[in-house]
Amino acid sequence: MLNEQEKVSIKKRLRRIGGQINGIEKMVEESRYCVDVLQQIMAARAALNQVALIMLESHTKSCVVNAIKEDRTEQAVDELMSVLSKFAK
Repeated sequence: MLNEQEKVSIKKRLRRIGGQINGIEKMVEESRYCVDVLQQIMAARAALNQVALIMLESHTKSCVVNAIKEDRTEQAVDELMSVLSKFAK
C-alpha cells in the first residue's frame, strides 16, 4: 500500500511520463530523426521502470511483510516472483 508521499511522487512522475509520451508523438508527427525518437522512448521506458520499482518496493515493504506476518509467506512470495518475472521481460 502506497503512503501519501509515495502517491504524490508517483503521480508527478506519471504526469511527466505522459508529457514525454506526448512529446514522442509530436516527434513522430514531425518526422524527427529516428534515433532522437528512440532515445526519448528509452527515456520514457526508464521513467516507467522507476515508477514500477517504487511500486515493487512499497508492495514488498507493506503487503508482502503483512502476508508473512499472517503466515501467508508462500502465497506472497509466489505472487511477488510472478510480478518480478513479468517486469524483467
